[in-house]
Formats: sequence, structure tokens, C-alpha cells
Amino acid sequence: MAWHARLNLDYRADPATGGTRLDFRHDGPLRILKSLFPEGPEVCHSVLVHPPGGMVGGDTVEVDLRLGTGAHALVTTPGATRFYRSAGERALQSVQARVAGGGRLEWLPLETLVHSRAHADNRLRFELEPGAEMFGWDVLALGLPASDAPFVAGDYRHDIAVGPRWWERGRTSGDDAALLDGPCGWAGHRALGTLWFAAGSPLADDRREQLLETARGIAGAHALATTAGATAPQADVVTLRALAPRVEPVLDLLTRTWRAWRTLAWARDACAPRVWRT
Repeated sequence: MAWHARLNLDYRADPATGGTRLDFRHDGPLRILKSLFPEGPEVCHSVLVHPPGGMVGGDTVEVDLRLGTGAHALVTTPGATRFYRSAGERALQSVQARVAGGGRLEWLPLETLVHSRAHADNRLRFELEPGAEMFGWDVLALGLPASDAPFVAGDYRHDIAVGPRWWERGRTSGDDAALLDGPCGWAGHRALGTLWFAAGSPLADDRREQLLETARGIAGAHALATTAGATAPQADVVTLRALAPRVEPVLDLLTRTWRAWRTLAWARDACAPRVWRT
């Protein structure tokens, strides 16, 4: 029996407190574990939890997120999203977010693990109005190398759209050796991470260059220096991408860069969610 889960999140600025208020509705096994305010009322930290612990063929998980003017939300998860092997049906995770002008979103879930013989789709859509800004990342690991369970069959499709101009789509198949092991693909690695800072309108040149220089400096001094790089694929997006044999060094690099970027872009010290340390 397939599981179908949906969660609607509505973040609004609260004039009474000067902070951010969350209203939500859920259908099926997808919930808000906790909303916390470790930085004060301005920023709502939300932890999403999927009690089944993973998805198999036929399962769907949908998140619909709205962020109003002046609201600031950081959304994360307590553990990895897992796509398990399937007899043929596809599993789907879909995230649709709309951020109003003056809103700030941080979409920072922990990694996605794709087991061998899974058939999985991951669709992310972030619509940013002029004046809206966001941080986000997508961290993917294929197979379970620590358990000697490589990704040799099945496929994973990703579809990520951020802002009005950046959109990427891809498919990784377990039997595509040229992609998985070739120098123009995964190059033998099995973990891939992408961090981005995006805005609803073009970034000022000096701001974009500062973000790029900061990311390149952090990556250049990191253990992943030879497999990481920062670019600005569009005028309103700056990205950092990294490959590694396992997910831990990828998350470490992305977290270090997010911390520095948050201070640089928003003059706000990074406050890592407590759930990342549990």
C-alpha cells in the first residue's frame, strides 16, 4: 500500500510580536516535529518529519510552502530522506515554495539517500518575488557505500527550479557507467551537494562577487578543494557544488559556506538547527 503525504506551510510576519508565525495543515504521514525560535521571534526554525522513515514505489510526499512579506523561515529535517528499492513504481518528493518580496527562506534538509533499485523523483520549485531571497541546498548520496551496498540499478531524477531563471533537470541511472564513473559526470564519487543563494531580482555585481569569492576561499581550503566549485549561473543565483565519495564531507563544506554566506548576505550570524547535532 502506497503512502501519500502532504504538508502545507504558511509563514507570515506577526505585527504583534515583530516575528514570524507559522500556520500549517497536514494530510498523511508528514508533520511538523517542532517549530523553534533560537534566534528570537524573527526567524522560525521548522523541523519536518516523515514517520515512515523513507519512500518506496508509489509513495508521494508533497510540501507546499508560502512565505509572506517580512517573514523568515529555516526549514530542515531530523534525518535523511530515503528512497528504497522498488519493483517498478516511482516514488516522488515534491516541494513547491513561493516567497513574497521581503521574505527570507532557508531550505536546508539533510541528505537524500537513494538505494540501489530505487526509482525516485525529486522536484523542487522555489518561486521568488522581487525582493525575496533564499538559501537552499540539495544533498544526494547514491547507494550505501559504508554498508557495501553500491548503487547499481534503478534511477533517480531531479528537477530543481530556483527563481525566474535557474532551472536544472537530470537523470542518474545505476547502469550508466559513463555518467557515474566518467570524468564529465560523477567521476567515481557517489555524493553530490549543491548550495545556492538566490534572489527574486538580479544581485548587485559586488554582492555576487563577494559571495563567489567567499565560497571559493572556503572550498579551496577544504578537503574537497579539487571536486568543488562556485559559479553564478544567472545574475540572481550563486551556487557551490561539490562531489565526494560519501555525504559527510559534502555537508561539512556546504554548512561552512552557508554560515559565511548568511553573515555576508544578511548580516546575521548562522544559527545551525539543534537537530543537526542529535
